[in-house]
Amino acid sequence: MSQSKSAGAVAGAVKPSHVRYLILFLLFVVTTVNYADRATLSIAGSAMKTELSLDPVTMGYIFSAFSWAYVLAQLPGGWLLDRFGSKKIYMWSIGLWSFFTILQAGVTWMSTAAAVVSLFVLRFMVGLAEAPSFPANGRIVAAWFPTKERGTASAIFNSAQYFAAVLFTPLMAWIVHAFSWHHVFTVMGVVGILLAMIWGKIIYSPKDHPLINAAELEHIESGGGLVDMDNKKVAAPAPSNKGKGYIKQLLSNRMLLGVYIGQYCINVITYFFLTWFPVYLVQERGMSILKAGFVASIPAVCGFIGGVVGGMISDRLIKSGLSVTWSRKIPIVGGMLLSMTMMLCNYVEAQWMVVAIMALAFFGKGVGALGWAVVADTAPKQIVGLSGALFNMFGNVAGITTPIVIGYILKETGSFSGALVFVGVNALVTVISYLVIVKEIKRVELKDA
Repeated sequence: MSQSKSAGAVAGAVKPSHVRYLILFLLFVVTTVNYADRATLSIAGSAMKTELSLDPVTMGYIFSAFSWAYVLAQLPGGWLLDRFGSKKIYMWSIGLWSFFTILQAGVTWMSTAAAVVSLFVLRFMVGLAEAPSFPANGRIVAAWFPTKERGTASAIFNSAQYFAAVLFTPLMAWIVHAFSWHHVFTVMGVVGILLAMIWGKIIYSPKDHPLINAAELEHIESGGGLVDMDNKKVAAPAPSNKGKGYIKQLLSNRMLLGVYIGQYCINVITYFFLTWFPVYLVQERGMSILKAGFVASIPAVCGFIGGVVGGMISDRLIKSGLSVTWSRKIPIVGGMLLSMTMMLCNYVEAQWMVVAIMALAFFGKGVGALGWAVVADTAPKQIVGLSGALFNMFGNVAGITTPIVIGYILKETGSFSGALVFVGVNALVTVISYLVIVKEIKRVELKDA
């Protein structure tokens, strides 16, 4: 730290700066665009399905292409984060996934067969590029926030998935309605490239940020923030030959296995919303693409509110003296039980009731989506990026299975009824996992591999 910076830090020590909130805001914005880019295909899907004459199973495989790459690249992405730091890897990640998003607009001029192959490959590349994003979010929150603030911080960036639907789903639906489905990819790609440039100007590790003062740094560090994570002189990444041993230790930890199972099941709900939900509104409930785009934003608003509420409840419980274990489990279990109400949509006909039930279910899903706070609480200090990547890898296997399973259910039954039961049962499995498999939630201490 320079002499002038040290002097400024001392001068501001009486009143801490709040740079961590700026960092969190940017994480929220980036994650919003991240999820909007994942959802582009679901919004364009109905028009694309008609124009290219695609059946449900083909659409399911195209929907899943993102997650094949996203899952496969999690561990390499986590290793890159631990090796080169969050700022550089995340900036390249944003730029590359936005570039491949733009390229998807070009399939509109291809034959059906070529368009299907190209879409699969390009969605695969988007998934590859996005792989470091959520492990990086987890690393940044672990570095910038003390334990008692991580639940809210993690819930805020995680709730961006719903805000993406609130902000971008109506916009993308309007673009499809007023212009053409392929323009959705162009607009979102340009937004992402601009965001990558902003990221490079604002993001630093806590000890390197030009705006932070000593009081805020002390607040973060004394509260359990891993402020030295990207300081290679202090916290060098684990040697690569130890990586397999460390991963083996993570996979043999009962607590973490329960968390991984829970995250997979939570993401089944997420990927239903990101892929088939707008199609459900159009195909099963008879809405226009434009109306479905706006209607889909209502459950998203509730999911966003639920996400923030869940994080606040969790942190409030910690501050009141309850253990970290139960402060995380109570919102997760309660939220997942509430999300199971989506199965009631099979027994109602009125569109407003469907929307109301889905809004309640996604509010519950938001409350229970505290997995990244649990990662920040449990990840070994040496491999926060790799640990988050392993967690995210298990969770996003749901992005492969969910679109395909629902595609086959639709093909065999011609209805979404079985699909809603499939999604609701996964919420129940999350509850069982956290109550039965996950015991005490605590930071994992690694042995030398």
